[in-house]
Amino acid sequence: MLGKIELMTIFVAVAEEQGFAAASRRLNISPPKVTRAVAMLEEHLSVKLLTRTTRYVRVTDAGIRYLEDVKRILNDINLANEAAQGINSIPQGSISITAPVLFGQQFVLPSVLEYLNSYPKTEINTVFLDRVVNLLEEGFDVGIRIGDLEDSSMRAKKVGSVRLSLVASPEYLAQYGIPQHFCALNNHSLIETRAGSLNPEWKFIQNGKIVHQPISSRLRVTTNQAAINAAVAGFGISRVISYQVANELAQNKLKFVLEEFEQPPLPINIVHREDRISSAKIRSFIDLLAESLLKNTTLN
Repeated sequence: MLGKIELMTIFVAVAEEQGFAAASRRLNISPPKVTRAVAMLEEHLSVKLLTRTTRYVRVTDAGIRYLEDVKRILNDINLANEAAQGINSIPQGSISITAPVLFGQQFVLPSVLEYLNSYPKTEINTVFLDRVVNLLEEGFDVGIRIGDLEDSSMRAKKVGSVRLSLVASPEYLAQYGIPQHFCALNNHSLIETRAGSLNPEWKFIQNGKIVHQPISSRLRVTTNQAAINAAVAGFGISRVISYQVANELAQNKLKFVLEEFEQPPLPINIVHREDRISSAKIRSFIDLLAESLLKNTTLN
């Protein structure tokens, strides 16, 4: 007879892998055992958790809600077991971390490598994405958020701030002039980035009020790095987050424009799921990363 915890674990694997065979490989158990476990769980709950066809397995609406609760329960159980076994004293085990692409590459990865070198029994999965990630639903322990926080279920530690700015190359500005007001932007070649979670509208502050400025971009790209490259090449003016172009600014490849109309700085937070039991591996990594980010002058 399979226990409830084992049934839950198997259900999570099937839901995340979207298949019974894939779940059996992940858990290293037989496919019939996986099928039997899901059937037992659905019978016990009197709820259909999965929709099965010959081609795929999908979680039902009821299954989605149950999946979120089960993942939280299993995480609490793992943390409780670690505490009881004394694992909390020395960091070990795996951590999943997410951050914006350029931020992760420039500022998070060095701390990840330092952490792994300091604690040989740990392993880290990093996923750098230019979108807001739901830590609980997508199974991440720690995330970096740039901008105001909306999710009150997360614990957060502020580690800096950055500017949402307009930049252009010195060569472009010498040829086409420096705009003195955001109303003049549509007389310039604009580079629009459609990446990340930032509002696509270009907003400015004038006389203490937020002004929405419609733009007509000549170039639209889907990555921040592509927009930066185009601006450095002298194609036009692009909107970036200040940390993304720190090197280009220092090397005089790009210059800020319309600084006096910028919105207030955006906060940078390390966020993590709120657990009743705090894991040493998570605490240790957050402390290390926070110390590194707080002393970085690019982010303050």
